[in-house]
Amino acid sequence: MRLISWNVNGLRAVVKKGFEDIFTDLDADMFCLQETKLQEGQIDLQFSGYESYWSYAEKKGYSGTAIFTRVAPLSVSYNLGMDEHDDEGRAVTLEFEEFFLVCVYTPNSQDGLKRLPYRMSWDDAFRDYVSALDKKKPVIICGDLNVAHQEIDLKNPSTNRQNPGFSDEERAKFTQLLDAGFTDSFRFLNPDLTGAYSWWSYRSNARANNTGWRIDYFVLSDRLKDKIDKAYICPEIMGSDHCPVGLDLKL
Repeated sequence: MRLISWNVNGLRAVVKKGFEDIFTDLDADMFCLQETKLQEGQIDLQFSGYESYWSYAEKKGYSGTAIFTRVAPLSVSYNLGMDEHDDEGRAVTLEFEEFFLVCVYTPNSQDGLKRLPYRMSWDDAFRDYVSALDKKKPVIICGDLNVAHQEIDLKNPSTNRQNPGFSDEERAKFTQLLDAGFTDSFRFLNPDLTGAYSWWSYRSNARANNTGWRIDYFVLSDRLKDKIDKAYICPEIMGSDHCPVGLDLKL
């Protein structure tokens, strides 16, 4: 089974840059999107053999998540079921026979960490949410988690300390998520691999120089880690400031 996740940073723009061909070429069973920046009815994007499920932010042109799936889900839910976290379209959860799939776009703590208190609240709520699912059956979490967990996960850790996405607080919350019974699939297979990034600033020719961050993940219940066949990043695929990440499972 192949799963792909991509923060497209505006789906309508990426459709103009060859998204449909990329989607077809990656040939995923489940294809998850973050930062679609859409309202309902603003795009008609369908693929033969797939159903799609969309979560929209109340604010126009902001956030948003979606999943395209070849396998019909048993159930579908949107966001976290908490009023304080459910107006930005940040999560879609599909239940299948063997697992839950959660596509998530974690809030950015913003310049000066001005949104860090909300981010901390979100991280706690999200961890509780996926932990509750995990008690029922294994969980696969994918998306832009807006944190580089370890120094190996970004090009310049020393100069980015306490910047958004690399604050001690955000990194600690990611550690707490893993400690709750989850595995970072890419690091599980590639514990020492350097230069593996999924996001690059549009500034300073960052992508050409591979001055990047790994902030897009597949995190899955510990009891699924032996099912991991491949966990990979696709930096050659353009169209967004992020690139797709993938997970192949032996299910």
